[in-house]
Amino acid sequence: MNICLVLVLVFLLLAWGLEVVSSLLTIRRLDSDEAALPAEFRDVADEASYARSQAYTRANVRFDMVTETLGTVLLVIAIFIGAFNWLDVAAMKVTEHPILQGLVFFGLLALVNSAVSMPAAVYRTFVLEERFGFNRTTPALFIRDRIKGAFLAVCIGGPLLAGVLWFFAVLGDWAWLTAWLFTVAVMLLVQYVAPVLILPMFNKFTPLPEGSLRSAIEAYVRSAGFALSGLFVMDGSKRSGKGNAFFTGFGRKKRIALFDTLIDSMTEEEVVGVVAHEVGHCKLRHVHRMMFSGIIQTGVTFLLLSFVLGYGPMFDAFGMERMSTHAGIVFFGFLYAPVSLIMGLWANMRSRAYEFEADAFAAESTKKAEALASALKRLSLSNLSNLTPHPFAVFLHYSHPPVVERIRHLARMESGRRD
Repeated sequence: MNICLVLVLVFLLLAWGLEVVSSLLTIRRLDSDEAALPAEFRDVADEASYARSQAYTRANVRFDMVTETLGTVLLVIAIFIGAFNWLDVAAMKVTEHPILQGLVFFGLLALVNSAVSMPAAVYRTFVLEERFGFNRTTPALFIRDRIKGAFLAVCIGGPLLAGVLWFFAVLGDWAWLTAWLFTVAVMLLVQYVAPVLILPMFNKFTPLPEGSLRSAIEAYVRSAGFALSGLFVMDGSKRSGKGNAFFTGFGRKKRIALFDTLIDSMTEEEVVGVVAHEVGHCKLRHVHRMMFSGIIQTGVTFLLLSFVLGYGPMFDAFGMERMSTHAGIVFFGFLYAPVSLIMGLWANMRSRAYEFEADAFAAESTKKAEALASALKRLSLSNLSNLTPHPFAVFLHYSHPPVVERIRHLARMESGRRD
């Protein structure tokens, strides 16, 4: 049997197996004594509300396990019946230009993927999220979001893919380097224009009104020596009842966006604590470090890609009638899976460490660790977060530490400050 096909199948089954093990361990933990309501939450939650959060976690985990299994089965079937070759043949019938063929190939692949994943997206939004009171997305908004997403994919992904295909077609040994630099440039450009061109396509951002909350946030960012170009409220409530906050932009264009749901559910001190946490990420240069890591990872990916694009057995494994750069990029993704998994695990470990550091920064800079701890409690309860995740699930997926660990860390800091 083709060695590349064997590797692809092993990697797919390994990824599926890890997800299933994580899901089963999570469900088992939910049904054990280890999933009792944490002491830190007993002042703000009762057994009934906690049971609801556990039910939400259980429903999501089971649904994810089903979709992961179905997705893996469909992908294996697609490989064995030569579905990728069908798409390539269809692309050749549309145009004779190799780069345009690549764009058509990726477009057809995206359409198939969208059609396969659409039922799951509809069920999650209008059944699962609706059952637990989160969904506020209308069918019309759901469709508009998909259309806008497709539009952005064409406008941004199209030129990016065309450039990468062109570099590998004409630049030979140096194609990976130019493709890497080009991709990084596009990534940075998208990050720069996202706050003013992309995000407003999906949500409305309005300046935070004058008042005590705005004054409190502005006073804090001044005391922290943090330059900020704007404070905005995002209408997150039009899609979901969950709350959040985030930074956008670079340099002097940094903005804070607060979900309206977050503002409505928290006190001023708690909101300031959340903002302080986000400021901590910037002041401690976590954003820059993660971005630099992403840039290096992208370079490694392109370098490894350049080694296998002309490897015939890789194309034979997928039943291809010819070798092409666009198909090679897709197939390389399957062989790259273990490297991607390891890098993802490492990135999550770093991210969890950064979250603790940002919490510590917020506690020190506001002198109110309990305010951030209270905000984390509110967010966790309102979002029905899993308060007692299994360590393996945390290791595999979590970019943030379990909220109970963060609250205990803040409590130790507060105790130390008082002593």
